Amino acid sequence: MTNGHHRAPAISALGLRKSYGEHTVLDGIDLTVPEGTIFSLLGPNGAGKTTTVQILSTLISCDGGEVRVGGYDLINQRREVRKTIGVTGQFSAVDELLTGRENLHLMGDLHHLPRSRTRRLAADLLERFDLVDAGDKLASTYSGGMVRRLDLAMTLVGDPRVIFLDEPTTGLDPRSRRVIWDIIRGLVRDYSVTVFLTTQYLEEADQLADRIAVLDHGRLVAEGTSAQLKRLVPGGHIRLEFADRAALAAASAALGTARVLNEEDDDVNADDLTLAVPSDGGVKSLRAVLDRLDYERIEVAGLSVHTPNLDDVFLTLTGNTTMDKEMAR
Repeated sequence: MTNGHHRAPAISALGLRKSYGEHTVLDGIDLTVPEGTIFSLLGPNGAGKTTTVQILSTLISCDGGEVRVGGYDLINQRREVRKTIGVTGQFSAVDELLTGRENLHLMGDLHHLPRSRTRRLAADLLERFDLVDAGDKLASTYSGGMVRRLDLAMTLVGDPRVIFLDEPTTGLDPRSRRVIWDIIRGLVRDYSVTVFLTTQYLEEADQLADRIAVLDHGRLVAEGTSAQLKRLVPGGHIRLEFADRAALAAASAALGTARVLNEEDDDVNADDLTLAVPSDGGVKSLRAVLDRLDYERIEVAGLSVHTPNLDDVFLTLTGNTTMDKEMAR
């Protein structure tokens, strides 16, 4: 913000704890989610992602910790928190025996909105979520992507400031998933809401989130932007391309830790004149490499920075090779 005023975060948690008997699900986690951002919580099966969402959205209580959502205390101001939030869970809240429009009208009734306002709001949301043609058809005839879009539209009826999306694209095909991604971006851009997202798709977090936290065995093991997390694991490098083998050899000698890429490397042909220099992908390391080449008067024909992807980060931090879908608890 540029107005100079401090704004409270949309979500803040300090020392959040939850146990079931002797099983600790959340072991004192700290979270801060700024307003108007997309925050993604990643974690393997059983890490506590859904439990975190259930606590923050007042569905279950925590055992300890200080939590505020939308500026309200989670324990003492639960009613105010519920008026502030919207929730789209792993399972759709759409009533398939009603039409899309009737589902939206039902949400208006649940929020005690005047009928005239509900009708206008339903029409606007059907248009925004590209459901006008299907608005008066039974939801049971909708595709999975259409049901998800209607589910998100229903969440907006209450004009929430914070929206919790618990694995919102599970089961959708790649095209429908990308449509939902565009809608989520639009929620933040056009409605100025804050989105708290859990997902089993690493690409989803990479594409959407301003900040990502990795949860493992009830503890946060890392947090930062996607780029920051990728720098936590080895394997990043600066890829340099040269016009001839003389330049390649000179650069290899000047940059002692570099290695020549060959046909065994991904996306490299046998006749490529390419060098890989270990790097964290940051500006400082890139500048150091370029300064060294400039000092040696070595011309570079092409340059690209390669960092590990979130799959590499996830494997390194949690020891899990896949993101299994988390159970309801």
